[in-house]
Amino acid sequence: MTVPLEIHLDADDQERALRADVVAGLTATPKSLPPKWFYDARGSELFEQITELPEYYPTRAERAILTAHATDIARLTGARTLIELGSGYSTKTRLLLDALRPELFVPMDVSPTALEAAAARIAVDHPSLRVRSIVGDFTRHLGFLPVADDRLVAFLGGTIGNLAPDERARFLAGVRGVLRPGEHLLLGTDLVKSPRVLVPAYDDAAGVTAEFNRNVLRVLNHHLQADFDVDGFTHVALWDADHEWIEMRLRARRPMRVTIPAVDLAVEFASGEEIRTEISAKFRREGVAKELSEAGFTLDHWWTDPEARFALTLARALP
Repeated sequence: MTVPLEIHLDADDQERALRADVVAGLTATPKSLPPKWFYDARGSELFEQITELPEYYPTRAERAILTAHATDIARLTGARTLIELGSGYSTKTRLLLDALRPELFVPMDVSPTALEAAAARIAVDHPSLRVRSIVGDFTRHLGFLPVADDRLVAFLGGTIGNLAPDERARFLAGVRGVLRPGEHLLLGTDLVKSPRVLVPAYDDAAGVTAEFNRNVLRVLNHHLQADFDVDGFTHVALWDADHEWIEMRLRARRPMRVTIPAVDLAVEFASGEEIRTEISAKFRREGVAKELSEAGFTLDHWWTDPEARFALTLARALP
């Protein structure tokens, strides 16, 4: 069965957003690019590979929590509609679908390819489930989520950590704005722990994360006719103890001048100069509870894996 895509982020819209982000980020000091541009088809495949790496614990830890508590989530929420933001291939979501047996599943993602693949796989296991796939950006298109019965919004994988604190506040307020009082948010957050565990998760021995990081340059080369020497940049992952987040960067191996004709831009890089491509914030329970409260939620349940590496929070929208 083919599920039609509801498109609120078409190719032209993505191209305009990419151009704006590239001009803003590469003319700033220090230089930066948003992590959402990792995820073309190749980037999505690379990230799926990352989730299976031995160093990358978040996916396994979150899956363990879902395995242990999906039936609790179903009982506590009574959700008949499951909405997943930044759904990707919805790999872990099937645990929720099996427990909830909802009437409607609404995945939202920027990647049509991932949405189509996920819908095809889900249709095999849940042939009677209605699926409404939305191509959209969860920071911009929450208003297009359907009004339906007893909704549970899932935002998994620790993706909220890719947002800066002010962006998180706007996002959580936006989710609260589309929910009715009593409806729920299921939030995945990676927890603060030793850099000896954190850093290898973002700098694996096989180099898959390095390829994923450099993929953003390939995206710019392809879509904006840029001439980045992709191998001229080294992957860097650092723990920032003050902000309690991992930073991924691309570091120029040598001085270079990059031209990006589609935005009429030439960018100079000194040897060792870096582009910040991602932050991945790590959390503590009190901080999660505070951010949820400020957005209009109450933290009802907090579950972690046995090693307390990752947490799932079930929050309820307040009146």
